[in-house]
Amino acid sequence: MWPFRRKGPSGFSSSSTAEEVTKGTDGTGLTAIVTGASSGIGTETARVLALRGVHVVMGVRNVAAGRDVKEAIVKEIPTAKVDAMELDLSSMASVKKFASDFSSSGLPLNLLINNAGIMATPFMLSKDNIELQFATNHIGHFLLTHHLLDTMKKTAKASKREGRIINVSSEAHRYTYKEGIRFDKINDQSGYSNFAAYGQSKLANVLHANELARHLKEDGVDITANSLHPGTIATNLFRHMAPVAGIVNILGKIALKNVQQGAATTCYVALHPEVKGKSGEYFKDSNIGTASEHGRNVELAKKLWDFSMKMVK
Repeated sequence: MWPFRRKGPSGFSSSSTAEEVTKGTDGTGLTAIVTGASSGIGTETARVLALRGVHVVMGVRNVAAGRDVKEAIVKEIPTAKVDAMELDLSSMASVKKFASDFSSSGLPLNLLINNAGIMATPFMLSKDNIELQFATNHIGHFLLTHHLLDTMKKTAKASKREGRIINVSSEAHRYTYKEGIRFDKINDQSGYSNFAAYGQSKLANVLHANELARHLKEDGVDITANSLHPGTIATNLFRHMAPVAGIVNILGKIALKNVQQGAATTCYVALHPEVKGKSGEYFKDSNIGTASEHGRNVELAKKLWDFSMKMVK
């Protein structure tokens, strides 16, 4: 059980669960995409959104695992609307296909939850020859958001309901390379640090949300963009960090959040009425928090936006 229970202004704390923070919230009529929904907090996010009446489309790399999760959710919640679609965020071709297939489905899109991620991997390049953590955690989600934005804008206008884009980041965004984003060394293996590269990709999630919030405000559309830290959770994210994974398995139940608590902030930002109109914020423990100095750097966010646009084109 998570020991630090101090409630914030929202009335919730680090020990609040996803079901608790969405209690009494009706998501009927909303459609959400949740990436990385075949395991961990992605699965719990999809389950709780479905429980609240949201039609959930799970973007999953492992389609068989996605089908198993869908079946489990529907077994528990017979009224649930859940679909699974293949999505490999490390491949731009896969991201474009997913976005095209979703847009062709005619479904509306109210909530985009960019949740999927990998952590502290050995140096590898993606299918598009981009360092794998930056490619998967940031570029894939940046491209996905870019391709789904028109659908979200149309949905917000037609439904007169606020759209919400949520980037699941991490407090690890504070522990990146000293320059924040190594624009000229993204693929530099010689200076690669697996954890600093993870921090860099998580910082990119924060900066992407902040700059996107600015663009959406300029466009005058009823869509918000925020980032969040879900908490440190004992999930398979630690699989590339063998010594740490062992400690996590031993201490997880005492010192870390469980999956139900880990999905709480995502579900809070996705559904809670208190979050209406809030954009460009960084949430932690279902309350507004403060990102790092790099994470609040407006010029760095603009530079990352331009850099990412060039990468995806």
